[in-house]
Amino acid sequence: MDCRVCDSTDLTLALDLGAQPWCNHFLKPEEVGQEPYYPLRLLYCNHCGAVQLDYTVKKEIMFGDHTYLSGVTKSLSEHFRRVAAEVDQRFLAGREKKSVLDIGSNDGTQLKHFQALGYEVLGVESSKTTAQIAQDAGVPTLNEFFNLEVVQRLGRSFDVINAAGVFFHLEELHSVTEGIRAALAPEGVFVVQFLYMKRIVENLAFDQIYHEHLLYYNLQTIETLLNRHGLALFDAYLAPIHGGSMIGFVGHQGTREPSERLQALRQAEMDAGSNELATYLDFAQRIERMKAENLAYLDRAKQAGKTVWGFGAPVKGNTLLNYFGIGTQYLDYLVEKNELRRGLYSPGMHIPLVIEKELTSLPDIYYVLAWNFKREILANNQALLDRGVEFFFPVNPPDA
Repeated sequence: MDCRVCDSTDLTLALDLGAQPWCNHFLKPEEVGQEPYYPLRLLYCNHCGAVQLDYTVKKEIMFGDHTYLSGVTKSLSEHFRRVAAEVDQRFLAGREKKSVLDIGSNDGTQLKHFQALGYEVLGVESSKTTAQIAQDAGVPTLNEFFNLEVVQRLGRSFDVINAAGVFFHLEELHSVTEGIRAALAPEGVFVVQFLYMKRIVENLAFDQIYHEHLLYYNLQTIETLLNRHGLALFDAYLAPIHGGSMIGFVGHQGTREPSERLQALRQAEMDAGSNELATYLDFAQRIERMKAENLAYLDRAKQAGKTVWGFGAPVKGNTLLNYFGIGTQYLDYLVEKNELRRGLYSPGMHIPLVIEKELTSLPDIYYVLAWNFKREILANNQALLDRGVEFFFPVNPPDA
């Protein structure tokens, strides 16, 4: 295959997580055992350093309709509020008329915070269910896949364009990036929020690798992509959300000078060897050790007669469950807040989902798949901790 970023054909296998189902396809009872499996392999581009999947599950399958909702988690909404406030204060303070376009706008959570600051907002969301939820909440939303053609039909520009947690999803990567360039006002700011591969490797957060995430960016690789389309990163910082996400600020090339903190982050990548093949080969070996340690922990718990339930049913959790082989021999249930997932089963491992507020009993141990919201989870469940329920985090970054 060709590199998704630079078109090079010089690619090397860095990590093989085996055949896995599409991890956001939570199953109805009649679908259990019928789900298709796809290769989940990570390739390294020897030309630009980009790491990427070599197999694409069609976007219409993954994003035409799904059950993920941004607004379910308070800490994510609060993160979006801070981003909106920062963008407004830094770039559009005092402007009477201001506009924002959100790509992959989900249920409108990010745009609601911009609305509160007086912005004219527009979301573009491919999932029918979530787009309708946003519309019903008063957030104007197009139910489409964003690309250059959509921008040409809109025929307008925006002061701010936001893409939170979607830029690594893009099957039409270059059409989308060109669409952003075309829709961004001359002095506008594109805010790109993405899982930071350097932190994924440092945290052993391999569960963030799944079929929806076609690309895994460091600063070097996303800058290669942006520069190809006449855009340039001029500032960035690392936020704790999702275990380590980069918040990047982008403008048209030549409009702004790179900040000192961006240059420091670039240097940190170089010093750590974050864009080198050897780093990813070592990452694969560390994942194998992590697998052995997790299974040993669960074996000890079951031998001691303890009940273990999964806490949360995030999409990424299914990568971990399937690769580790953790099914109902270890976890009786996955406990979930999102009521769209009531009565469903996890893909591959077929663990039943139950809704948290409907529980009538408790386990001895929660195996926390939604580890990226560790602080919120522990704060919300102090009463359970006081009663002796253990919360085990298979991935445990210091600032989650």
